[in-house]
Amino acid sequence: MRRIAIINQKGGVGKTTTCVNLGAALAQRGQRVLLIDLDPQAHLTTHLGLDGAQGPGTYELLTENTALAEAVRPTESGMHLVASRMDLAAAESELISVVGREVILKNCLASVASDYDWLLIDCPPSFSVLTLNALVAADEIVVPLQAHFLGLQGVSRLLDTVRLVAERLNPALRVAGFVLCMHEAGTRLAGEVVADLGRFIAEARAQRLPWSAARIFETRIRRNIKLAECPSFGQSIFAYAGTSHGADDYRALSDEILGESAVAAPTVEKVPTTAKTATTAAAPATPFVAGPAIVKPAAAAARQQKRRLEEQSRKTERPAPRPRIETDSPASPRAVAQAVPAPAAADTSAEITPSTPDTARAVV
Repeated sequence: MRRIAIINQKGGVGKTTTCVNLGAALAQRGQRVLLIDLDPQAHLTTHLGLDGAQGPGTYELLTENTALAEAVRPTESGMHLVASRMDLAAAESELISVVGREVILKNCLASVASDYDWLLIDCPPSFSVLTLNALVAADEIVVPLQAHFLGLQGVSRLLDTVRLVAERLNPALRVAGFVLCMHEAGTRLAGEVVADLGRFIAEARAQRLPWSAARIFETRIRRNIKLAECPSFGQSIFAYAGTSHGADDYRALSDEILGESAVAAPTVEKVPTTAKTATTAAAPATPFVAGPAIVKPAAAAARQQKRRLEEQSRKTERPAPRPRIETDSPASPRAVAQAVPAPAAADTSAEITPSTPDTARAVV
């Protein structure tokens, strides 16, 4: 059984969507898939149209020594699910004094290892005892990522955590790859983020790190409104809109993970050819030192400053004045007034003298 934790400490990047639809795509390929909802928000459970309060789930699994077989529920998508509910948020405080609390989930999975081909764990967007259980129980990590600058910062912190877990608790843990979700390939920002991530992975090739063999999956999950709509119907994207772009993308991702169209090395997405991006591509890669800093703050600040200068120069540029073309059109009133001399003033001595208070007479 391949055990994959779908994790990112940044929320809203597509973890639950990827867990549901990747699992459903694998199930369509005839694979036996088990999903575990480790998020107290229970979004995975809700996405599949189930109620976490009905029957045992991950809370009972971690705190009451419930057997995993008793907590498993079938879904309409052909997968099995261990559901979650809000009570799971209290598990961390309840397990604070339990010895070996980080290996509870791993021990529970031993009884069903031969019953499934795939295990997908939906992790919470934080680091807690729940996330630690997922990292210890899993063999691989898939990181959903949105191609934004803040998304890269979240990945940096996540990889620090993964390295510590691999060193102390789970030496077999490795990062399988990064899935770009809500992707907009036409933007320059997306190209720059993917290029930075690709260079970061390339720098780790010669080092013994959990992400040394990671790759950026060729399949990009495009932004698609159907992926946002299907959770409200309690369905996967294949049951809700099987011909949508979202369904096509997750089918392609499942094929890639299964190895049908996988690539051996990560690729870097091409960035639009501008002076800015050419300078960025030509710059030497910064050596990896202590933490996995994917984007250096100084480089990011220089990039933003250069972009501001470019925008300012575009605003200040004005088109050169066009030469005036003389035509036979009538001259302006001002020109006429300058060309025609004013008539000479008449030599008169006319004046108005009042003769009486009510009348006035002109005397010549």
